[in-house]
Amino acid sequence: MSKELENRIRVFRAEHRLSQSELAEKIGVTRKTISTIEVGRFVPSTIIALKIARFFKAPVEEIFSLNDDNTNDREDN
Repeated sequence: MSKELENRIRVFRAEHRLSQSELAEKIGVTRKTISTIEVGRFVPSTIIALKIARFFKAPVEEIFSLNDDNTNDREDN
């Protein structure tokens, strides 16, 4: 999985009883795109991330998150 970006797409798909193919069709991408995002081999574009969040009616931050090891402390900026 990507060391920077984590996602809960598989969890959301399971809760909605959707296959990768069904989710892909609903948001207009390929099944392979969903698969590679889920396992962290591909970081989705903002548009794809927002389409996934919109489909599940959830905030994008509920589906995607940055790994704490790679985030900067805002107080240092």
